[in-house]
Amino acid sequence: MEKSGETSVTAEKTTGSDIEEGVSPRPTSVNTTKHQMFDAVATKRLLRKIDFHILPIMCLICLLCFLDRANIGNARLDNLESDLHLVGLQYNDCLAILFPFYIAAEIPSNIMMKRTRPSIWLALSMFLWSVCIIAQGFVKSYSGLMTTRALLGLFEGGFFPGINFYITQWYPRNECGLRMALIFSSATLAGAFGGLLARAIAEMSGVGGLAAWSWIFIIEGLASISVSVVAYWAVHGYPASATFLTPTERREVHRRLLTDSGPLSDTFSRKYIYQALLDWKIYIHMLITMAGFCPVYSFSLFLPTIVKNMGYSADTAQLMSAPPYVLACLFTVGGSRLADRCGQRGVFLLGFQLVAILGLALLAASADPTIQYTGTVFAAIGIYPQIPLGLAWNGSNIGGSLKRATGIAMQVMGGNCGGIVASYVYLAKDAPRYIGGHSILIGFVGMAFVLTLFMSIWCRRENARRDVTAREAVAEGELTVEQKMLERELADGVSWFRYTV
Repeated sequence: MEKSGETSVTAEKTTGSDIEEGVSPRPTSVNTTKHQMFDAVATKRLLRKIDFHILPIMCLICLLCFLDRANIGNARLDNLESDLHLVGLQYNDCLAILFPFYIAAEIPSNIMMKRTRPSIWLALSMFLWSVCIIAQGFVKSYSGLMTTRALLGLFEGGFFPGINFYITQWYPRNECGLRMALIFSSATLAGAFGGLLARAIAEMSGVGGLAAWSWIFIIEGLASISVSVVAYWAVHGYPASATFLTPTERREVHRRLLTDSGPLSDTFSRKYIYQALLDWKIYIHMLITMAGFCPVYSFSLFLPTIVKNMGYSADTAQLMSAPPYVLACLFTVGGSRLADRCGQRGVFLLGFQLVAILGLALLAASADPTIQYTGTVFAAIGIYPQIPLGLAWNGSNIGGSLKRATGIAMQVMGGNCGGIVASYVYLAKDAPRYIGGHSILIGFVGMAFVLTLFMSIWCRRENARRDVTAREAVAEGELTVEQKMLERELADGVSWFRYTV
């Protein structure tokens, strides 16, 4: 229940005992007037209200986004290559061409997310990529497919970093992981749903003089274009302008974000973009994410082919590609929920990376279809949870909204470099075992494990160092106004910011 009353609260200077890992205490002498205090019950009610208005449409858009990007893997089993006369590495080229354009769109798109209404930007992006998907169903040649894939990457590029930034504007850091996992779990469901839908659409082969693979693109594109129209009204802005919240609830959302990360600058200034571009930690997360996205894209683009080469028919392979995604979805949500409760990301990332290596090793080591299929299950369970965990970890450790928007875009940009590599991991000449491809992915996940371990240790040591500094500062007295204003512009470099480990 809500407790009324009006009090002026001044935060005391932070001490080591006041600081918990992953939570940024308020800095010295931050005056906050609380017109309405929310207890635990009222806060849960507020969170449920925000979840209800924010998450369903984001999950639906994410599902269709990944379905539209990866459905070419299902179309391949319905004679896409032979109908378009693709030879050699041309199919792989069509996969890879998406990613340079996707990468180029990410940072500008997240800056637009900061400067304009999310409903306009996300709905427009989705409408344009849906048109590209529909057009993909009518291509007649290699050059036509290359063109539509390039445009698809350009228009899809802003979505995933955009929604991750959007979530950080609504929830404190220890609540972002689960929400990002719920949204990203839609991507795993897209893998399962894509196989089942492709199997059903295969029955339309010849309708209207079009092949089954054409109908896969057209029908899924029409679904996306319909949702893009709905998204214009269904996607809400940021908390300060959210019409579904009362003025008291808007103040409470702002207070919770302020308490979590402190009064860091939210102004639009190029210096915060430069701060992100010069932050070495973000580049480490870019490499971790690249090593995570590489197997994610490899699986989403090639899993039906991998299963088919275990000795199953094309129809059976479409159906058997669904269960690994379903289990990956459950572990993605469960792992992020537990990580939020524990206030840690690194240790969970390390665990899932080991599971992914196990699954890929089973695929590479055995020719037995049962063991290979078991490997795909373990690999999916280990691969997919890494993405929301990694994005939440990086996002929660960047202070200031514009630096965070840029840093998240950089991270996803680095991740999608892994998509370029993924397009060439599984080559036709390596069929049916694809030992080389599985070994490459083991190497990438192994690199992510080493970098994750390094960042976990660094964050713990840096938090400990700042705790010591905070205790020393208590004896020196209050900071001056000028010092506070200087720190306000230092983003996560401020003395009172603590990293999530």
